[in-house]
Amino acid sequence: MNLGELVSALNDFASLSLAESWDNVGLLVEPSPPHTVNTLFLTNDLTEEVMEEAVQKKADLILSYHPPIFTPLKRVTWKTWKERLVVRALEHRIGIYSPHTAYDAIPHGVNNWLTKGLGACTSIPLHPSTAPSYPAAGTHRVEFCIDNTEHLDTVLSKIKNIQEISCLTTLPARVEGEEQTRISLNCSQKALLEVVALLSQNSLLYHKTEIILLQKPLLPHTGMGRLCILSEPVSLSDITERIKSHLKLPHVRLAVGMGKTLESPVKKAALCAGSGSSVLKGMEADLYLTGEMSHHDVLDAVANGISVILCEHSNTERGFLSELCDMLAIHLQNRINIIVSEKDRDPLQVA
Repeated sequence: MNLGELVSALNDFASLSLAESWDNVGLLVEPSPPHTVNTLFLTNDLTEEVMEEAVQKKADLILSYHPPIFTPLKRVTWKTWKERLVVRALEHRIGIYSPHTAYDAIPHGVNNWLTKGLGACTSIPLHPSTAPSYPAAGTHRVEFCIDNTEHLDTVLSKIKNIQEISCLTTLPARVEGEEQTRISLNCSQKALLEVVALLSQNSLLYHKTEIILLQKPLLPHTGMGRLCILSEPVSLSDITERIKSHLKLPHVRLAVGMGKTLESPVKKAALCAGSGSSVLKGMEADLYLTGEMSHHDVLDAVANGISVILCEHSNTERGFLSELCDMLAIHLQNRINIIVSEKDRDPLQVA
């Protein structure tokens, strides 16, 4: 596959519009065209050791879940390790693509995979994603009535001269027994200011004015974090063992909620792969499951009777790569070779 075709297919697999606004996703490093991709290389973190592995395995495109370029680079030299990643990638004609929080949000993504560590359960997003566009053109709908038919044509003419106006309609209406004309239009945030200014010039001519904020529809099963309801309550001790087994970890860090014990039942769990403090904060649950949280956020959860399991940041994400490999093989119709890094690992270990 050529690089453009593959990037388009990856964007179809998980729309980058689902990524958080602060994130840096998509194609981050692009070799000069034409660039054919025969081998796609998957990793959670792109370190120099992993880059060397990708070079040895003749990768043409690296899909790094975490974006190796996040803050802007002012130069590309051999001085820092992230700059060296870019140099090595371009020297060996390897592209770099990062999906990050887009993969957190999708129904078949990282958080969905993490829920499988809890056992049988149903789940919904903690923070649902909205569609990338509004159900109709514009961000607001403005409706108002006018009873002066002579003034109607002038008003409509002025409205039509405003940029970013759409769906302009007029309907006969009866207001308090009087025949009037109801005008409805959709407009952008910028155009709304001009419409309001126009109406305010002679407010006595306009009646029953309404400004309606158009909401983007929620996307089903899509968004940040997951709230999971277990089919059957499980003790905190047992759920901890399930999670360790799912993540293939010999240990996790556990904080037992105030008034709870290892035998306390867990029925409702809130989870977030990676760093979960902001996503989980304030959620009602028996258990928070994530990679890392600040000390004070753990204290808050425990004080509220919520137990916390921390597994280290990338340990809650990396296991998804093998599942991703299988899904992408189907999505790409087995047209390219897909391999998972063997060198990628969490930087933290128990000493």
